[in-house]
Amino acid sequence: MAFLTAFGALTGAALAGAAPAGAVQKGVRVTPGVTYEEFDITAAKGVTHAHVLRVDLGNPQVRVDLLYPGAVAARARVSAMADSQGAVAGVNGDFFNITETQHPGVEATGASVGPAIAAGRTLKAAVPNGQRFGPALPPGTTTEDVFGVGTDGRARLDRLTLEGSVSTAEGQLPLGGLNQYALPVGSVGAFTSEWGSVSRVRATCGTDTDRAAPCSTDTYEVTVRDGRVVSAADTPGSGPIAAGTTVLVGREAGAQQLRKFSTGESVEVEHGLVGAGDGVAYQLAVGGYPVLAGGQPLPGLDDTTSAVRTAVGTAEGGRRLLLLALDGAAAYRSGLTIAEVAGTLRKLGAEDAFSLDGGGSSTLVARSPGASAVSVRNHPSGGAERPVPNGIGVFSG
Repeated sequence: MAFLTAFGALTGAALAGAAPAGAVQKGVRVTPGVTYEEFDITAAKGVTHAHVLRVDLGNPQVRVDLLYPGAVAARARVSAMADSQGAVAGVNGDFFNITETQHPGVEATGASVGPAIAAGRTLKAAVPNGQRFGPALPPGTTTEDVFGVGTDGRARLDRLTLEGSVSTAEGQLPLGGLNQYALPVGSVGAFTSEWGSVSRVRATCGTDTDRAAPCSTDTYEVTVRDGRVVSAADTPGSGPIAAGTTVLVGREAGAQQLRKFSTGESVEVEHGLVGAGDGVAYQLAVGGYPVLAGGQPLPGLDDTTSAVRTAVGTAEGGRRLLLLALDGAAAYRSGLTIAEVAGTLRKLGAEDAFSLDGGGSSTLVARSPGASAVSVRNHPSGGAERPVPNGIGVFSG
């Protein structure tokens, strides 16, 4: 590939021109404004293989949005989500609640760690930092960090904080969570129809600093329908939540406050995600963590642990995207460190970059010319696509 020659002399994780047999030798157009490329990268632990989607958000026929299976607490294959939503390409998204070995008998929710917005609609907020799944966060980053695309069509990195309240005639309580698999200690969280049908017990397990801490023994749940309390329970329940219904789950001090609610009482629940950036509303937001800002790698990035990775980069003031997924085939599984991911995306032209879930989750899909369905372009390291809670989808037309 022509652009590889220019990068051949770069130090660190170098993009190499010696692609294996069958590799794409130049960018292949998926649809106007979207191209797919693959190439080798020579890294500290060996050669790995990269798959990249270049997306022109300046093309009026191109947009991106969240891929997800219709509920926060649910998982599906990236290819299945892309096809069901009509995407022409995409990658996997946020880290997620994949297992509950520390809490025997508690159902893993499959819900993602960070905030999520789909089609301009808020789905969920972030769990406490100590409750996240995935590698250690770089210094100064949090579970509230997101990659997003605003209603202005430009991509950006931001931080989305939950602001919300539960109001009754007696007063107002702060809302500590929204459709999250883990609530802050002592808080009240809201679960809506977006959550799905999975048990809400996991939300009261662990602490703000220790994901493996025991589940709380002081919990309470109140169901609010059409603005009034209709039922209550000592433990969080499960099952679908109807539209117009909010289930409030409290732990410790939050549970004590909810016990004061009475059947028939009027309750108003308000919530929203507030950005730290320029105030533009989001069409899409997905969690992970930043690795590159203003063309410079974040300080303290891990430069020792290599793995299969997925990441997204932005260029030209957010008008262009680079969606990167590494190959999980045995010959390339050494992968990249997070520092090498930042360096690679920088060399590809990214100004900002954001790490997504990796390992067995890393998946990149794209339609072949003339095809009506996507195909998986990398080799997932588990031998098959892993069901994931969300992803970034590329749409055309």
